[in-house]
Amino acid sequence: MEISRTKEHRIRIFVGNLGWGVNNQALESLFAPFGEVEFATVLMDRDMGRSKGFGFVEMPVEAEARNAIAGLSGKEEGGRALTVNEARPREERTGGGGRGGFGGGRGRY
Repeated sequence: MEISRTKEHRIRIFVGNLGWGVNNQALESLFAPFGEVEFATVLMDRDMGRSKGFGFVEMPVEAEARNAIAGLSGKEEGGRALTVNEARPREERTGGGGRGGFGGGRGRY
């Protein structure tokens, strides 16, 4: 009997403190020994053309994802201790920065 894999069972993992030279393939290779990797994405700085130092991995099997988190959290990779944990949902952003569009400071008369 095959177990169906639904999106609800997939685990999205945050990976921080990556070296500047890490790309998507290197990130996927880091997680592959723990199980199937659905995707691995390193966020890139548009201006610099290099990694922002963090990325996300999605694994379809929860037990494999949890093993990867436990096995890689704090692991030295390229001279850096990785931060690896389950990703939290993105928080809603509000625009305006809290000043209501008036620019803050003292008014000019």
